[in-house]
Amino acid sequence: MNSFGRNFRVNIFGESHGPMVGITIDGCLPGISISESDFLNDLSRRKGGIVAGTTSRTETDKPIFLSGVFNGFTTGAPLTIAFENNNTQSKDYDAIRAIPRPGHADFVATKKFNGYEDYRGGGHFSGRLTVCLVAAGVVAKKMIEKINVHSPIQISAEILEVGGEGDVEKAIETAIKNQDSIGGIIGCKVKNLPIGTGSPFFDSIESLISHAVFSIPAIKGIEFGSGFSAAKMKGSEHNDSIINESGETSSNHAGGISGGLSNGNDIEFRVVVKPTSSTPKLQESYNIVTNQIEPFAIKGRHDLCIALRVPPVLEAVTALVVVDLLMVG
Repeated sequence: MNSFGRNFRVNIFGESHGPMVGITIDGCLPGISISESDFLNDLSRRKGGIVAGTTSRTETDKPIFLSGVFNGFTTGAPLTIAFENNNTQSKDYDAIRAIPRPGHADFVATKKFNGYEDYRGGGHFSGRLTVCLVAAGVVAKKMIEKINVHSPIQISAEILEVGGEGDVEKAIETAIKNQDSIGGIIGCKVKNLPIGTGSPFFDSIESLISHAVFSIPAIKGIEFGSGFSAAKMKGSEHNDSIINESGETSSNHAGGISGGLSNGNDIEFRVVVKPTSSTPKLQESYNIVTNQIEPFAIKGRHDLCIALRVPPVLEAVTALVVVDLLMVG
């Protein structure tokens, strides 16, 4: 389905080359000030065409408030925010009807929706819809400020590496030279989440964050704290010794989570972003019209490294989880 959350519930809609994409938020408290300027910073960080290695497709990404806002404040009714698609080149996608892009949703989408899906730009499966996630995250952060009575909660994400390189510029230069896409690793932290936030088992912090994170196209992995390296550690090494009554620990191998609950330390996790499937490199794949394996090259405007645009999206989906958890109590 296209919804996420319990008390702060978001529903995403639209296609990459349709008239608009958007988000509807149910559970937004009344009286939260909201304006176009609130969205500018995070939306600009997500935009393509600003740094090398990102798509040349640029949209204004101006939020249009269709419901739930009156006189500059949320009303308590469902909040719907839309973004117009004005810079599209749909003809670039005609060829993929015959040769679905390997690594993309083209083939499975056609099977699931019996060929009725909007395939242009990846349709509803496109990274274009992450603009909606970022917008929902902006609202979620405002909600967190309103309902959190503890120290200000801070959510931040940063690029740790791309293409296996810590030097991002060098990696992007190589990708441009090779005309092939590359992936990356993004780290995220949540500071000052109250101790005991979360639930055991199915609604553990790890469970909910992972659920939200995998809604971001191109995410292929996640690890908390020491992550997979914990398999090589001994229990005495991995255990985080508690050093004071506030729960502060001498290390943070657990990533700030114990038993599915926040333990007072920073929530820390990392995600893997795969190389963009729409690479300009010559490939071979199955042609569903000719029933042959054929060489092809993907045309159009695509990111060589989508990981560059993921940090604000990762912060946003994390904020969705945090506000929902705070509302549950």
